[in-house]
Amino acid sequence: MRVIIGSSLLSSKVSQPANKPFEIYDNRLPGFTLRVQPSGVRSYYARFGRNRRVAVGKVGTVTPEEARERCQKILGNIAYGRHPLHGLSGTDGMTLGMFVSDTYTTWIKASRPHTAADTLQKLYRHFKTWYPEPLTAITVERVEAWKWRRLNAGRSAATVLRDLFTLSSVPRHAVNAGELTENPVRRVAKPRIDRRGKVRFLDHAEESRLRDALMKRDLEMQNRRAAANDRRQTRHERALPALMHFGNHLTPAVLLSMNTGLRRGEVLKLRWGSVDFNRHLLTVEGRNAKNHQTRHVPLNEEALSVLRRWRRNQKLGTFPRLLPTSRCARKRSARWRLAESCPQ
Repeated sequence: MRVIIGSSLLSSKVSQPANKPFEIYDNRLPGFTLRVQPSGVRSYYARFGRNRRVAVGKVGTVTPEEARERCQKILGNIAYGRHPLHGLSGTDGMTLGMFVSDTYTTWIKASRPHTAADTLQKLYRHFKTWYPEPLTAITVERVEAWKWRRLNAGRSAATVLRDLFTLSSVPRHAVNAGELTENPVRRVAKPRIDRRGKVRFLDHAEESRLRDALMKRDLEMQNRRAAANDRRQTRHERALPALMHFGNHLTPAVLLSMNTGLRRGEVLKLRWGSVDFNRHLLTVEGRNAKNHQTRHVPLNEEALSVLRRWRRNQKLGTFPRLLPTSRCARKRSARWRLAESCPQ
């Protein structure tokens, strides 16, 4: 939409918040833009190039006339090859909070949907006091001071390093978007951590206790299932599937992890199509791996035996997932209830 951005537009229904963010372009000054968020926040921007923009100010903080004048100066700086905010007083450009909500959130949800919510939550938890400040306020000295405060508070070097990487992704994306000229977090000295720390293995006694506990648990679940089927038989109800080898997915998951070294998330995301019984190989797809790289894991005799017994336990893989969790179990129970309600 192209109209004159002024006081009359701000008071009209055209510029009121909607379900989705939208922009209004000024028909007098090309590049002068009003962006309206569903939350009710309305901001002025100077747009230039291919999807590049600089925040001019918020409605209520600056008048439309002041925002237009600042936009003219920003566009003039761009035309003469200067920094967009060169010589500009009364504004510090886009704030960290504005960039995270307007640009970074959209990007991370599209490129990293599985971790986007955790990343945004971590950013807000650690750096929410920086949100009202401009992106240029993120300096090497300030991030260094934040790092040492975290370390002196007792946080481990690995935790602080992960938080630094989380913060670094924001200015890095701001550089790509043209909002910053460099990423200051890259010049911050990173805490040194031991990347080859001691690996903790179960000793023989611990492994024996774990196996005994799993076997006892499976036996108790099998006995409860058998008793439940006896009661169902007396009521002339359809019997539930017998638990031949395992009570549920816990024992196969633990034994498979012990014999292959797979992470918990990798084990729970495996599918039957990932198992090659002929070649004794298990494929971990890149989308489910921590480093996003597909790899092939050899299976020893115990791992193969566990998978074969678990497949028989699951009636030759009723579900596509190798280890269906509670959600899959609820779906299976719903199917059984539906089958019981149907006439024989």
